[in-house]
Amino acid sequence: MTTHTRPRTAPPNPWLVLAGLSLGVLVTNGLARFAYSLILPAMRNDLGWSYAQAGWLNTANAMGYILGALGTMMALRWISPNRLFSVGLITTVLAITATGVLPDLWWQSLWRFLTGGAGALSFATAGTLAARLFADDPKRSALGIGILFGSGGGTAIMLIGATLPPMLGAWGDAAWPWAWVITGGIGALCLPLGLWSARATRTPRAPIPTSGPLPWRRMLPELAGYAGFGLGYIVYLTFLSAWMAEQDASTLQVALVWVLLGLCITLSPLIWRGVFARHSGGRPLAMVLTAIALGSALPVLWPGLGGLLVSALVFGGSVFMAPPAITTFTRRNLPAESWGRAISLFTVVFAVAQTIGPYAAGILGDYAGSIGASLLAASALLLIGAGIALRQRSL
Repeated sequence: MTTHTRPRTAPPNPWLVLAGLSLGVLVTNGLARFAYSLILPAMRNDLGWSYAQAGWLNTANAMGYILGALGTMMALRWISPNRLFSVGLITTVLAITATGVLPDLWWQSLWRFLTGGAGALSFATAGTLAARLFADDPKRSALGIGILFGSGGGTAIMLIGATLPPMLGAWGDAAWPWAWVITGGIGALCLPLGLWSARATRTPRAPIPTSGPLPWRRMLPELAGYAGFGLGYIVYLTFLSAWMAEQDASTLQVALVWVLLGLCITLSPLIWRGVFARHSGGRPLAMVLTAIALGSALPVLWPGLGGLLVSALVFGGSVFMAPPAITTFTRRNLPAESWGRAISLFTVVFAVAQTIGPYAAGILGDYAGSIGASLLAASALLLIGAGIALRQRSL
């Protein structure tokens, strides 16, 4: 009797899968969150917003992020991470596009909230999916995780930095709705490969993890350091263009700084991969936060285009390396069945801290009469976080 066996399908190229997951990060962490900074000056001028109102919208985004991160932690017990990644990616693209439809603050708050919630689903699961690709190779895993967060977000910032400032400069402040529609269209182009990568990482559904509770008390320095990251980094990426508008920077200068920022973010994994591969405690996160703090303060301490360019180099070379730092820490210190829950816990802590940052920074900017005071305050918070993270020891 002849038996027929189904030929085995060759596993997909892990680097191609990683590219698709990076496109998910490009949408959920790049376009969804940071396009707002470039569109904000036009929205403020056209709609007459204060800095506090402008900051509130990113706070609404962060509140959605909290809900999405908490939902991810709970949903991972019943729903696979690749499915959560896909749902979050599709919903984020729709919410970005809808942001250009209605100008009222209430509607804008709703779209930013939904963008944050859906983005958290994809962002919190992307690291878990990427960690599976090179599970037996620490060096390639560290590089892959760095590429996931760095290339996706950096490419997004280069795209919007090269596109949105010239468009708004030519069409005027009233064209800000079209900026959101264009941003959503870029996100839609990323869907096919991103969704394919999520399917390619699908594994048989595992039972509810039985590894016990996370050792969160022993992880407190790393958690607190990541909270400092959430408090501080978002101020720069929310108000950088507003600070440049205060300094009468030209459209070309704004585009140049943002493209350089995105390029440095894209290349940053090559700078930090050795650090992540060598250390399993809190030193990598502490080093990253120190560099972000310096980059945040430079535009104020060194006014002018030179300071902005150096700031973009330093900030861009470090800002998206905080998520790889905690992902690598999780991978090296916890069993594989705990990775999803641990990364989701870090995401919740980060999201709560991120909620406070933009609105508080906007109030401080209104009070001081300049958003530069908020950039310096953010730098101080990042340095405090770095000091705490340095106390984290390997588990």
